[in-house]
Amino acid sequence: MLPGVRIKSLATHVDERGFFTELIRQDWLLDETVQQSNFSISYPGTIRAWHRHIKKQTDVFVMLRGAIKLCAYDDATTELNELVLTGDVLQSIRIPGHYWHGFKVLSDTRAYLVYFVNELYDYENPDEQRRPWNDLTICPSTINGSKEDPRCGKPWDWGYPGFK
Repeated sequence: MLPGVRIKSLATHVDERGFFTELIRQDWLLDETVQQSNFSISYPGTIRAWHRHIKKQTDVFVMLRGAIKLCAYDDATTELNELVLTGDVLQSIRIPGHYWHGFKVLSDTRAYLVYFVNELYDYENPDEQRRPWNDLTICPSTINGSKEDPRCGKPWDWGYPGFK
């Protein structure tokens, strides 16, 4: 993983009533504190990419329903991390904001995503830089640490299947 990207499997505590899961805890974070939580619903096939936060915002994503392909890209190293998140396997994914990141909905149902950030959203001066979802300059040299992936060395294609 890119430095600072962290994946945490979330424990579910099940009984006859249903289940309970902790989504985020302060002791799971590095030096951040959660300032805001957000909930997003995205329709099947939607791509929400690319953006980054230049003032040190960190995002922690938890997929509640549906499935997405979440990617983080480092301009400096041209390394890309690709993760598939589903509501069936609960995880929290920490993405430092200086990485370009975004996702595509893979499921044929709406994707329900909750995310936590360490900075309040500033409506007057948002901490965001954006690139188009199909930006040809996002061209990973490694994907999840591998140079053997056939997608390496090519502009990122959200529609290319990553797994066979």
